[in-house]
Amino acid sequence: MIRFENITKVYPNGVKALDNISLEIEKGEFVFIVGNSGSGKTTLIKILMKELDANEGKLYIDEQDVTHVKHKKVPKIRRKMGVVFQDFRLLSNMTVYNNVAFALKITETATRKIRRAVPMVLSMVGLNKKSDRYPHELSGGEQQRAALARAIINNPQILLCDEPTGNLDPKTSWEIMKLLLDINLRGTTVVVVTHNREVVNAMKKRVITIKGGTVAKDIQKGDYGYED
Repeated sequence: MIRFENITKVYPNGVKALDNISLEIEKGEFVFIVGNSGSGKTTLIKILMKELDANEGKLYIDEQDVTHVKHKKVPKIRRKMGVVFQDFRLLSNMTVYNNVAFALKITETATRKIRRAVPMVLSMVGLNKKSDRYPHELSGGEQQRAALARAIINNPQILLCDEPTGNLDPKTSWEIMKLLLDINLRGTTVVVVTHNREVVNAMKKRVITIKGGTVAKDIQKGDYGYED
């Protein structure tokens, strides 16, 4: 599903963010990527999202070499992915319904399909009764649920979550993680970047630790994982 082969990324200021990283994430896996600030994990995700290009190595998504695809082809690659951010990134002038629907509209989905799909996904994340609310009228957990609904409305093969519980209290964090588990059980590959050691260790999923731009540890499912 996702394969990094000897990926190296050096920024223009000379900082080497990634140093010859190789790893694979299989279809349907649930994987945590952890590491201290500056370890390179954010760069890794940006390369996966095609926000950045590697200086060396190759990136494969679904067996396709996407290392140096043309800019005009990047949107097609990103349609395979849903992304959830720590700061939600909802459109403040749109209701919850329209925030989620917007993700379908930009792919020119038929209006009839949008009207059917949006309520279904909002019900899945527990927001079916708040579809007419605006982001500022929601709690942090509700905003993250809305962001999650938007990320999965197109049935992506891969769901990337960048610190999805970073702004949430512990109870709400667990609710979001349970939703991610449900999404994973439906067949979506889930990749979560996080600092939340308690969640990582409790979930007992695969944990990839990035340190100094390299893979320091890769602990498989079922092992006790995350330590500084």
